[in-house]
Amino acid sequence: MYLKQTSITLAGLAALCFSQATLAQKKYDPGADDKEIRIGNIVPYSGPASAYGTIGKAIGAYFDKVNAEGGINGRKIKYVSLDDGYNPAKTVEQARKLVEQEEVLVLFTTVGTPPNSAIHRYMNQKKVPQLFVASGASKWGDPKGSPWTMGWQPPYTAEGQTYATHLLESMPNGKVAILYQNDDYGKDYLKGFLDGLGDKAKTMVVAQASYEVTDPTVDSQILTLKNSGANVFFNITTPKFAAQAIKKIAEVGWKPDAHYLNTVSSSVGSVLTPAGLENSVGLISVQYMKEPTDPAWANDPGYKAWLVFMQKYYPAGELTNLFNVTGYNHAQTLVQVLKQAGDNLTRENVMKQAASLNLPSMPMLLPGVDIKTGPNDYYPVERMQLSKFDGKTWVRFGKVYGR
Repeated sequence: MYLKQTSITLAGLAALCFSQATLAQKKYDPGADDKEIRIGNIVPYSGPASAYGTIGKAIGAYFDKVNAEGGINGRKIKYVSLDDGYNPAKTVEQARKLVEQEEVLVLFTTVGTPPNSAIHRYMNQKKVPQLFVASGASKWGDPKGSPWTMGWQPPYTAEGQTYATHLLESMPNGKVAILYQNDDYGKDYLKGFLDGLGDKAKTMVVAQASYEVTDPTVDSQILTLKNSGANVFFNITTPKFAAQAIKKIAEVGWKPDAHYLNTVSSSVGSVLTPAGLENSVGLISVQYMKEPTDPAWANDPGYKAWLVFMQKYYPAGELTNLFNVTGYNHAQTLVQVLKQAGDNLTRENVMKQAASLNLPSMPMLLPGVDIKTGPNDYYPVERMQLSKFDGKTWVRFGKVYGR
């Protein structure tokens, strides 16, 4: 009897040890091994949206920092960042190269709505994470329809609704003119804004004009919108065209009582400075990240850490450029996901961890703005605050909107 019990006990211990050994086994998909994690990225370093190129450089600099400090769970990051010129056809070519030749574990922070739309179906068919897309299009938050794609920033529709809410509160009888990029990016903002105005959209919106990303300027559109008699302007543009629009409005003497500028073009360094800081006074946008030109953050630990990072790892990067904060925040979020993934570096587990984030704060996010995801919530950042440009920096006002 004693021998039988001992045999059972030993057998149980052996089974337990085998189970623990099985659990402890490392799991890899293409793009990861004991020494390395390969991360792919596509950014317009050239072309009409090249102002976004610094996002890719800031990400690379942050990964340099991570590698210098020992990597993630003992693995170094190999970062492969390619240029698509903001041309969707080129994005497809580069995505195939990263997935099929470079065999990256994830495609991370690819910039722009049209480029990401071009590879959206491909990435989900290949079951390769299209993670923390640098675009606020609402379709990046569809875990059932596109389980391998996740956004990062607040949805454009929610931002558009925020401007509409403010307008209804401050100028309920305003006459609105809208300039938007003729693609999913522009139309998402437009939909959110019109939905936010509700029935009043029919009477308040007096003019709309669109442009193509390949257009040389938006000068003619600005003249048309000015002549509509509108006293409110909603500027839904990427950086190059945002700067053009702000400058042209000043040149033609149009002085709308309210000028809303989408946050993707709110960088002081890459948009407002070329447009003329004096021409940008009074612009209204939203913030969810700490604006690096805001003196309110001078003694903030998070800002100080970002400043040290920039000076050491990206000294060529402009300290006034919000896009360098964007790259920093995106990279930190991915690092958190990879840390959570541990030794289970399969693409499925990476997506599982990306959908299991709960970060009450991050060094360069505004107070009150968190990162939170779930299996049915693919919008990591959903809170934002209105801000107005005073000629030097963005000054926040009002409450924090969003979840």
